[in-house]
Amino acid sequence: MKINFRRFFPERHTTSGTLRNSFDRRSVVIGTVQGGIGVLLASRMGYLAVFENEKYKLEAESNRVNLSLIPPRRGWILDRYGTPLASNRADFRVDIIPDRMSDPERTINRLGRLLSLTPIQMQDLHDKLDKARGFAPVEVSSGLDWERFAAVSVRLPDLPGVVTQRGFSRHYPAGPCVGHLLGYVGTASAEDYEKDRDPLLITPGYKVGKDGIEKVFEQQLRGKPGARRVEVTASGRIVRDLETREDVQGQTIKLTIDAGLQEYAARRIGPESGAVVVMDCHTGDVLTMASMPSFDPNSFSDGIGRLEWKMLSDDDHVPLRNKVLRGLYPPGSTVKPMVALSFLKAGLDPEESVVCNGGLRVGNRVFHCWNRRGHGRVNMAKGIYQSCDVYFYYFAQKIGMDPIAAMARRLGLGQEFDLPVVGQSYGTVPDPAWKLKKYGREWQTYDTVNATIGQGYFLVNPLQQAVMASRIASGQELMPSLFYSDKRGGAPSLGVTQEHLDYVHQAMSDVVNGPGTAHRAALPIEGVNLAGKTGTAQVVSLSVSSGKGGLWKYRDHGHFICFAPFDKPRYACAVVIEHGGGSGAAYPVARDVMTYLWDKEKAMDKLLEFEKQWGGTPSERLDARYRAYAAQYGVNVPAVSAEDVREAENTQQSVQPILNEAQTPAPEPVATGTEAPAGEATPSPAGDSDGSGANPQ
Repeated sequence: MKINFRRFFPERHTTSGTLRNSFDRRSVVIGTVQGGIGVLLASRMGYLAVFENEKYKLEAESNRVNLSLIPPRRGWILDRYGTPLASNRADFRVDIIPDRMSDPERTINRLGRLLSLTPIQMQDLHDKLDKARGFAPVEVSSGLDWERFAAVSVRLPDLPGVVTQRGFSRHYPAGPCVGHLLGYVGTASAEDYEKDRDPLLITPGYKVGKDGIEKVFEQQLRGKPGARRVEVTASGRIVRDLETREDVQGQTIKLTIDAGLQEYAARRIGPESGAVVVMDCHTGDVLTMASMPSFDPNSFSDGIGRLEWKMLSDDDHVPLRNKVLRGLYPPGSTVKPMVALSFLKAGLDPEESVVCNGGLRVGNRVFHCWNRRGHGRVNMAKGIYQSCDVYFYYFAQKIGMDPIAAMARRLGLGQEFDLPVVGQSYGTVPDPAWKLKKYGREWQTYDTVNATIGQGYFLVNPLQQAVMASRIASGQELMPSLFYSDKRGGAPSLGVTQEHLDYVHQAMSDVVNGPGTAHRAALPIEGVNLAGKTGTAQVVSLSVSSGKGGLWKYRDHGHFICFAPFDKPRYACAVVIEHGGGSGAAYPVARDVMTYLWDKEKAMDKLLEFEKQWGGTPSERLDARYRAYAAQYGVNVPAVSAEDVREAENTQQSVQPILNEAQTPAPEPVATGTEAPAGEATPSPAGDSDGSGANPQ
């Protein structure tokens, strides 16, 4: 049986009007949707064309135009006469920006071939890339000749991440002679960028001050960057220059340093480890701050490699330590003029005397004089020019330590000076209050005995010794200055009577020009007399070493402070020779440095004779040592770790051991005044020491 369903759903009657109405409704809906979409598109296009015009115009322009910063030229650093200590020289260089390299290994190998890099240079480059942040440029090579620079420049489209640049690099004419004074420059680290979000810091070719004057005056020396707009193709090839804005060079910094004297003093130290400071007794200007051995800031500016790091870290003379500011030493007998002034101020009659038989019993032990045979009857003047320990042992017990410590501080010992330097170690001027606070123990008589000859807890740096010499010479509270100024106010009086100063001046003159311990320190200049004081400071107990020979690190330090002319002081000088075996290693250096101030030719003749024996200038000796290390180790040197760097930084803080028991230098003969011929001086390579190997205290 079939069921007819149609009867349940009757057909609707469709007319032409019905169809027309249905079509109209659909047309309206579709038209509305299309119109809405059109309005949205038009609105968006209008927004992009009007409100976003600058944005997309800039993006379109950046596809066609490349804008780059031009690193500013650093300001020059000049000496007091306008001679450049640090300048800039034209340079061709190649850098890498790691984030932009598509195939780092291929790029590096290709650069190595184009620039003719040695295996050691390739190793150093890999080390730099391993430590670098991706956005920071890494120097590949600088100081390139035109051929190698051009060879890389024409291949830049095929070397993504490689940047070539024509600019200026930092140049230090005196090299290692100013390493510790000026510091050096280097690529900004990630830490530098975190502190100062200046895009200039990550601009290829730009370097910041890393140490010394370069770091302290970074903002003044930095300058303002320039900019360069060039039209480029899609692959980055330069089509034409559009516009260039020149950089603004940084400010010029003028120091009180005498460039010629600075270089001479550094070279005169020779292969020894030591420091020389020279000051102007009229103004307090620091003319020389030489610390040797040192590093070459020209080399450090390119980044230190494995081989150079090993060469410097293996050196027991610690070339990374600024001995002028960071070296702390027992001052030895150089404090005796200061102690004598404290005696005079306390009311001691300078003619009051004591008999020296070679030692003095204090408590249950004998404190020996350096001259075990004794000096006979000794007054204050003889105590200074013969450096008699017994005289100072005896009267220091009567006067006490507090007046001595007060005079030491008045003369600049234990003081930190307001100088544009990264840091200073200011040492120790001991007294009863200091010991009680430091160690919780009472001051003992033997502490006074130790301190009065510059041993025990007494520690000073060479700058403080130079300040002490200048204040004794001038009678004024001179403050050392490194920043040159034409307007200098007068220094206040030291508060020491001229009568007392004259007495000590005469005694110090007799050290050199009379019956004293340093005849060979006399200046070879007619009418110019030098006044000075020798000092020998122990570093180990006499039971370990005599201090005159044996292991270098066990030898006594040599000190000498002086000023000239004796009757009208103009310049003051302090010299320290580490482990030189005594003062005989120090005063020949001081003599020649002071000679340079009056007769450059005579001083240079003597220096050139010594440098023939030493193997050349500091730069030449550094280069020779580097070549020897390269031949010996090649690329088989371990990478420099962060711990190695921290350990090297800690050497800046290391100090001399404190000898708690009373110590005196070994017996030393009085100088005879006979000048040893240059070249026959033994054993000290710093100059002409006594042939016997023993030096006056």
